Amino acid sequence: MSSFGPSALVTPANGVTMARVAFTPVLLGLVVGSGASYFVLALWIGLAASDGLDGFLARRHGTTRSGAFLDPLADKLLVLGALVALAARGVFAWFPVAVIAAREITMSVYRSWVGRRGVSIPARRSAKAKTVVQEVAVGLALFPPAARRAPWAAQLALWLSVGLTISSGVQYLLDGTRARRGGDRASGLPS
Repeated sequence: MSSFGPSALVTPANGVTMARVAFTPVLLGLVVGSGASYFVLALWIGLAASDGLDGFLARRHGTTRSGAFLDPLADKLLVLGALVALAARGVFAWFPVAVIAAREITMSVYRSWVGRRGVSIPARRSAKAKTVVQEVAVGLALFPPAARRAPWAAQLALWLSVGLTISSGVQYLLDGTRARRGGDRASGLPS
């Protein structure tokens, strides 16, 4: 049973999301300042895993419009921030990080644009998979033994996430185009 209505702002799920946003700059400062360490890795894992906790709380207590906006924003700040911090340290090349950032910004703008036209593009499993692979890439880069002895593992995960990032972005564009065309035909508007 839902405890909060769709317009609620102060909810347990939003509290977890806001904590993730608040601790993201701390993590990024540690990544830039010290790089791979068990403490930084533990903080990364905790922040990345908190996304699952706020999702659980949202399902249990009721989803809200504010949560639907804040949760993906917090995810993007955390993951993109970590990728940029690792690129600033020279762990990741800037090009794959820029590709991921460009996709995230483009998709956010696109989803907002089609949303104002009454089209909702639900999250796909492929997009969730790309987020997990991005998180694994960051985790591998922060895991001291992998960072020292197998930096290629983080690089491989990063490039795999670039492929998933591009393919899920194309899927979203196609989904939005199909949904808009379907809506335009139903309303008699030209597509």
